[in-house]
Amino acid sequence: MKRCSHFVQGFVLAVIICLQGPACAGELFQVSSFAAFEQGQYDGSVTFKELKEHGDLGIGTVNGLDGEMIALDDKFFQIRTDGKVYPIGDTEHTPFAVVVSFKPEKKSSIADIGDVKTLHQSLDRILPDLAGIYAFRIEGNFERLKVRSVPKQEKPYPTLETVIKSQTVFELSNVKATLVGFRFPEYMKGVNVPGYHFHCITADKTAGGHFLDCDIRHAEVGIEAVTSFSMRLIPN
Repeated sequence: MKRCSHFVQGFVLAVIICLQGPACAGELFQVSSFAAFEQGQYDGSVTFKELKEHGDLGIGTVNGLDGEMIALDDKFFQIRTDGKVYPIGDTEHTPFAVVVSFKPEKKSSIADIGDVKTLHQSLDRILPDLAGIYAFRIEGNFERLKVRSVPKQEKPYPTLETVIKSQTVFELSNVKATLVGFRFPEYMKGVNVPGYHFHCITADKTAGGHFLDCDIRHAEVGIEAVTSFSMRLIPN
């Protein structure tokens, strides 16, 4: 029974939040819980056509954990282990995704950010309350970008921890790029990943991936506070 308690808590949380009311500004839509996803639930039942109805900016993956997904300006892209960017068709499915209809309430500028830790600290200082959930769009000039992608998996699916051991890492230099992502508080652990989680794509839409590290010359930050959360559970 103890093994199930964390999952049940996450399930109850999702159901309660879903009952708050109709869609509104600041609503976040999520496919599956991260706890289920990281244990190998990589078969999705939500199409990207449906996902687009819930948001125009976000991150996630494609069925079978086939690379990294990023949504920007209502367009959805997949970055595979060759490091290249591919458009995602409406009939494709996702096992895990987080999207919002992005309307930034706060904008700020950052500069001379030498690594990911400094980036997180800079963003923490901008946020009004670290107990909230926030969506981000960060556009700027990067002297260095370190990103990754993961290969498509076959059944029986391994855990996410195992998959990451076979990730492909890319180093990009002197590029204009956009980071898209979210910050979740610690109490959302299991529902999503506590802390910051970003994916990125270059301005020319040729490269990107799951964001690992950076050196930012200058960037503009757009932030939206999430006021409503709904989650679609993936059937077993």
